[in-house]
Amino acid sequence: MALKVARRAGISPFIVMDVMRAANRRDEAAANASERAVHLEVGQPGTPAPIPVRDAAKAALDSDKLGYTDAMGVPALRARIARHYADTYGVALDPARICVTTGSSGGFLLAFLAAFDAGDRVALADPGYPAYRNILKALDCEPVGLAATAATRFQPTPDLLAQSGKNLAGLIVASPANPTGSMLSPDELGALCRWCSASGVRLVSDEIYHGIVFEGRAATALSFGDDAFVVNSFSKYYSMTGWRLGWLVVPPDLVRAVERLAQNLFISPPTLAQLAAIAAFDAHAECEAHVATYRANRDYLLAALPKAGFRDFAPPDGAFYLYADVAHMTNDSAEFCRRMLGEAGVAATPGLDFDPARGNRFVRFSFAGTLADMEEAARRLIAWRR
Repeated sequence: MALKVARRAGISPFIVMDVMRAANRRDEAAANASERAVHLEVGQPGTPAPIPVRDAAKAALDSDKLGYTDAMGVPALRARIARHYADTYGVALDPARICVTTGSSGGFLLAFLAAFDAGDRVALADPGYPAYRNILKALDCEPVGLAATAATRFQPTPDLLAQSGKNLAGLIVASPANPTGSMLSPDELGALCRWCSASGVRLVSDEIYHGIVFEGRAATALSFGDDAFVVNSFSKYYSMTGWRLGWLVVPPDLVRAVERLAQNLFISPPTLAQLAAIAAFDAHAECEAHVATYRANRDYLLAALPKAGFRDFAPPDGAFYLYADVAHMTNDSAEFCRRMLGEAGVAATPGLDFDPARGNRFVRFSFAGTLADMEEAARRLIAWRR
């Protein structure tokens, strides 16, 4: 007799990770550098953690036993994160509301479990980060896709929310967004916060790309009240993806609930990463130099990719992505990306990862690597599309 397999085991793949695996296999089989893939698929900085972080990690290895910490995180790190909000946004924040998490992924899981029950309907913009949708489905919640377009800069609006039907329990927003790089202005984010408050809808604000901003100013949902969850991470701006550390700012009424969940699901975040991350906030100049590289990469690709036929992009206000409309080239972005990797040696992510309904005609490029990577990718793509 066959043994039971849970329905949630049928969760959709995170396609970008499948693309990365295929690109890595190409690299392993490559006879020389020219046969290796150019990696524009994964949103991972091409730089290591800041020097003060690495120095702090070395010191912690020599001086700390690296045991469990408080489930909500090391007090010194929580206090430093709170100070970051005061310094950056002018928001006074009680460190007791900060939960240090195992990457932003741990933050989303804790927020969704604390705020939503099975069957709850949670709205999010399509295109959007696929893990939102997939985690919600694994928790038996219903993702409600908002068909955002260029007219709304691929961001949700109160009008789109009004069209989504009644009985929404939550809304997820991201600014800067993955995969588009587009941003909500402070006024637009404020309008969404007010709509959620008036409608009894819990807002989850993904702010993990704050700091990587090229146009305008990134606003935090904390500027508009205490009801929202705010998710952030050390992965992107601070180049600490593999350290698996993020944080969650928790609404006051759910602090103890999140703490109980964190105790049982994670015990505590990685201790070494926490002790090292305190120093990340002292590496502003180093991190801003990385942002300057991303800006140069963005500008280079915006000028070069049209020569390969990629002409129509979502507004790349921040983060490190270009979301390209390739409808004039293909109606199957997954096959298009397989061919791009196999024939041109350039790894990119099909839009189907981010928008199940319309992503067949979009491709996402990540420009988080070096300028040399961007130049080589453009050279290969131009030759491929001739």
